[in-house]
Amino acid sequence: MRLMKVRILILLITFCFVGELQAQELIKPLHGNWKFSLGDDMEWASADFDDSLWDNIYAPSAWENEGFNGYDGYAWYRRVVNGDQLKDYYNLQLNLGYIDDSDQVFFNGVLIGYSGTFPPNFNTAYNAKRAYHIPNELIRDGENVIAIRVYDTVLGGGIISGEIGIYTASDIGFPALTLEGLWKFREGDEAAWKNPGYDDEEWPFLMAPGYWRNIGKKNFESFGWYRKEFMMPSWLNGKGLTLILGVIDDFDEVYLNGQFIGRTNDGERWGHSESYRQLRIYPIPEGLINESGKNTLAVRITDLGGEAGIYKGPLMILDSQDAAVFVRDFLR
Repeated sequence: MRLMKVRILILLITFCFVGELQAQELIKPLHGNWKFSLGDDMEWASADFDDSLWDNIYAPSAWENEGFNGYDGYAWYRRVVNGDQLKDYYNLQLNLGYIDDSDQVFFNGVLIGYSGTFPPNFNTAYNAKRAYHIPNELIRDGENVIAIRVYDTVLGGGIISGEIGIYTASDIGFPALTLEGLWKFREGDEAAWKNPGYDDEEWPFLMAPGYWRNIGKKNFESFGWYRKEFMMPSWLNGKGLTLILGVIDDFDEVYLNGQFIGRTNDGERWGHSESYRQLRIYPIPEGLINESGKNTLAVRITDLGGEAGIYKGPLMILDSQDAAVFVRDFLR
C-alpha cells in the first residue's frame, strides 16, 4: 500500500529581516505548451537534442491532469526561449513555481539549479518555490533551451502551479551581481580549499541559500566549505565593492581569490551562539577583484549542531554605496 506524502508546514522565522522587497519584472512568461517526455536520459538536457517527436504538455499543471494519469517516476520538460530579449538584462531569474517532487534545471545544457534529491537518496521538495539564477554567460543569441528533469513519487507530478517565467531580479533594488544558486560544497576542513587554483571538479553542487542536508545527507562533520567561481560584470568595474553573503549557521571565514576578507564568530559555543542570526556584510579590498577573468569565493563554515549552511539570502556583490542603502532598508 502506498504511503501518502506527509504534508509538513514549515514556519519560516525571519530573525532580522522585516522589510518587503519590490516585485520582480516579468521578462518572458513561460506558462503554456512545453515539450514533454516520460523516462530519463541525461542527453535530454542538451540544447542540441531533437525533441520534435515529444508530446506537448501544458504547464503549470500536474501531468496527471494533462493525459498522464497514474504515472510516477521520471519525466522531462523542454522549452525554447529567444535570447535576444534576455541579453540586455543582468541577474535574470527562472521562476518555475512548485514542482512535485524533485527537479534539476538546465539552461543550454548547463545545470543552473535543483530542488530536492533523486533516488537512491530521494528527498521531496514539493513545497519549495523554484527560483534559479540564469548566468548571463550562458545566454545565446537566438534560441536557448530550458530543460527540466523531474522525479515524482505519488499524487501530482511535474510543474504543478505558480507564476512561471523569466524575471529580472529587480527586487534587489540596485545593480548587483547575484551569487545565489549553485556552489561547490565539501564537508571537512583543509586550508588548501581557499585557494583559487584548487581543483574542486569532483565536489558536489549545493544550492545557496540552503541547508547542508539538501544534498541528501543528514550527518556532517563540524566543518564544511563552499566554493564559487564568478565573472564580474563590466558595470561594477572600478567601484568600491561589498559582498553580502546572506545568513550562515553558525560561523564563517570568507576568502576571495585566496585572501581572507572577513569572518563572523561571536565566540559562543554549546548552542548559545547568536552568529546564525547575522547578515554577513564584507567590504572587498581594493584591487582584489579580477575585473577581466574568473574570481573564486571560498567560505569555511563551522557548525555547532543542528541545521547548517548558508541558509538565507541575499547573496550578492554590489557597489559599496548601494550596499549601505540596501542593508539599511533591508534590515529596517
